[in-house]
Amino acid sequence: MLKLFLLLTIGLPWLGAACIWLIGDRRPRLLHAFAVAFSAAAGLSALAMLPYASEEIAISLPLGGIFGNFSLVADGLGILIAAIASVIGCLAIIFATDYMKHAHQLARFYALVLFFIGTMSGLGLSGSLLLTFFLWEITAFCSYALISFHNDDPKAVAGGIKALIMTQVGGVGLLAGALLAYAYLGDYAISTFLAQAGTLPPGVLAVIGFSFLLAAAAKSAQVPLHSWLPDAMEAPTPVTALIHAATMVNAGVYLLARFYPAFAEIPGWSTTVMIVGALTALLAGLMAVAAGDIKRVLAYSTISQLGYMVYAVGCGAIFASQFHLLSHAIFKALLFLAAGAIITAIDTRDLQKMGGLGKKMPFVRLAFIIGSLGLVGLPIANGFFSKELILEKGLESGPLALYLVMLAGAGITALYTLRLNWLIFAGEPRGPEPQHDGLPAMRVSLGILALGTLTSWLLAGGLGNMFAGTLPFHHIEAETTLTVAEHIFSAPATWVAMAVILLSGALWFGRAKLAPLGRIFEPILVHDFGFEWLQTQISRLVRGSAALLQHTQTGQVNWNVAGILLGLLAVLILLARGISS
Repeated sequence: MLKLFLLLTIGLPWLGAACIWLIGDRRPRLLHAFAVAFSAAAGLSALAMLPYASEEIAISLPLGGIFGNFSLVADGLGILIAAIASVIGCLAIIFATDYMKHAHQLARFYALVLFFIGTMSGLGLSGSLLLTFFLWEITAFCSYALISFHNDDPKAVAGGIKALIMTQVGGVGLLAGALLAYAYLGDYAISTFLAQAGTLPPGVLAVIGFSFLLAAAAKSAQVPLHSWLPDAMEAPTPVTALIHAATMVNAGVYLLARFYPAFAEIPGWSTTVMIVGALTALLAGLMAVAAGDIKRVLAYSTISQLGYMVYAVGCGAIFASQFHLLSHAIFKALLFLAAGAIITAIDTRDLQKMGGLGKKMPFVRLAFIIGSLGLVGLPIANGFFSKELILEKGLESGPLALYLVMLAGAGITALYTLRLNWLIFAGEPRGPEPQHDGLPAMRVSLGILALGTLTSWLLAGGLGNMFAGTLPFHHIEAETTLTVAEHIFSAPATWVAMAVILLSGALWFGRAKLAPLGRIFEPILVHDFGFEWLQTQISRLVRGSAALLQHTQTGQVNWNVAGILLGLLAVLILLARGISS
């Protein structure tokens, strides 16, 4: 049964994408129905794998030569990623049936979203380094195509290109690491690499480890490679929810968690990972305080929360990082989709044109507040349990200075979240009258995600058991949900964090006295601490290199054919050498 569920989880979204592409835009109601049906079936298949979680290879496709075997493994990490991608993806599609009701090129939208979901599920379940790289690159293509979905909007096209370029920087790191591992081990199997990483020369292992860190930083939008993610806000809101909560950005955190046992002993690697995560959590939180676009605030929030997960991996808190990945997927999808409902109701993303919406949109307000509780990490919501596990492990295993940075980040999260809710729902209306309080399909997705935000912490024990039983290299100790909760509530660090959160929330009500200080730092925060300039230069360099390569396109058929034949000859020689060895 496991093999069947594996194939369905990955294959159903791809099959749905093909069917929708063939149907085209002629029958929009059928497109909505197909998208929901295929995504729901994939989500159920992913959940059905939970009882069958295993460290053993479930499916292996021998390709031979330099390609080795493409394999799928349904262990705890893989199933978690697949379940998040497919279930959250399904809810985003249900939401989109109302959000995209009158959109043009609907078939292209749903086909890309389904293809994205299937690819991300395959990425998590991959047992091969090379297959992981191929799927990694396909997710980059899907994100580019969806961010640029409104291809008549220059901002959307620029955002898509920027995301593609910046994530390709990381793709180079992943490919370099995978090829180095194959060169020394003669195998792309992830299990082989984890088992034999200690046999590699220390210098080679260090290059692989830091190459994978580069890949993760680019994919999960870590400082200084983060500014592509706020620019991705030009995509339709269901897409931004998908990228931020279920697919693209989770891949980097997953990569670090997957290979942590191989890299943990590399001098300086864990410390570097912690520093990257801590700086990202702090700086992105500060940028969220100054952002004036509802989706950009949530984008910076995503970057900051990913920083927490990366920091957790550096501390060796693999379970805590992945538990927070699950919590974040739920409450951040809820926040983005609630934001989408607000945007469709008043037709603006500008926070200064909102205000007073709480009375007119009580359902959406309740959903948004529940998502905010998860984001801030208050005891009633899932984010509290997962974030506290990270902070406690950081205090126990990491440098005190970085723990204090993360603690400050928790306070800043409370500040910008309270600011966001206040500007949207409190006070007098400053903009248009809302047209609805969430359309029916929107309410379905928001209701399910709100319930998940309040209850998913109950999965801690089951998730820990699955990790302990299927991740032999990570040495995770299983605990019950009750044990996890008792440990969190009895730890003094938990109440220190709560005090910091309450103090930071109080700063919002004293904002008038802090206004002069805010005016000093606002220009720096709005301009992304200068990182926007850095990434613009990288983007220009890549585009310039591409323009130079255009000169190789002569337009003469003979030269083109000769180039294809030479490339084919080179591939055949490599394959022949791989087979003979």
